[in-house]
Amino acid sequence: MSTKKPSQKKVVVSTRQETAQPANRSAAANDTPANFTFTRDTYTWMGIGFALVLLGMILMGGGHMPDPNTWDENIIYGFRRTVLDLS
Repeated sequence: MSTKKPSQKKVVVSTRQETAQPANRSAAANDTPANFTFTRDTYTWMGIGFALVLLGMILMGGGHMPDPNTWDENIIYGFRRTVLDLS
């Protein structure tokens, strides 16, 4: 007489639901969200930065000389035009 132990079956319980694979691969690609490098917030901040640079360039353009025949370094290289410029 042989003394074999009765084999026990292992039961695996999973809470994950299996989904049917679509026959078309392009349909599967549309189901997953795309992970883009730049988000909407990134483009918003880049737009704000571009607008500030553009505003600074316009402000540093300055006004005009009171007399076109006179060269006045204090107006061209002054604090107001190179740093502050509220003209």
